[in-house]
Parts: sequence; structure tokens; C-alpha cells
Amino acid sequence: MAKQYRKKPVVITAVQWRGDNADAICGPGTGIRVCGNTLVIPTLEGHMMVSLHDWVICGIKGEFYPCKPDIFAATYEEV
Repeated sequence: MAKQYRKKPVVITAVQWRGDNADAICGPGTGIRVCGNTLVIPTLEGHMMVSLHDWVICGIKGEFYPCKPDIFAATYEEV
């Protein structure tokens, strides 16, 4: 019989992309770049696009990835 598992609680750092706050997201060495109103984030799966109002999450190993606002709201709460 398969066992059930729950995610461990992890605190992440995240910034919502507003189109005018690249300085809060694109720090030195992140590889994140601005293309108009879109951010481009290099990941192990390839380059991912961040649209306005998406969240940029810094994971537990320092990796960055985008998250849509509805998924972010359903998954995370402010601490």
C-alpha cells in the first residue's frame, strides 16, 4: 500500500514582478534579465519567462523560479 507524505514547512523568499522592480529581483550573479515587461530566469529546465504579477521565488538551494499568482496564493502565506 502506498504511503502518504506531506511537504516539510519551508520559508522561501519571493518578490512579485511589477515591471518596475527589477532591482529587487535581478541581483548580481542571478542570470535573471529583463526583456520589456518580462523577466527571463535561467533554470535547470531551460529559460523560464516571468509575466507581470508572477512571483519570483528563491528556493532553498538559492535557485530561482517563477510562480503564477493563483498558485502562490494557494501555496504560501506571509510569515
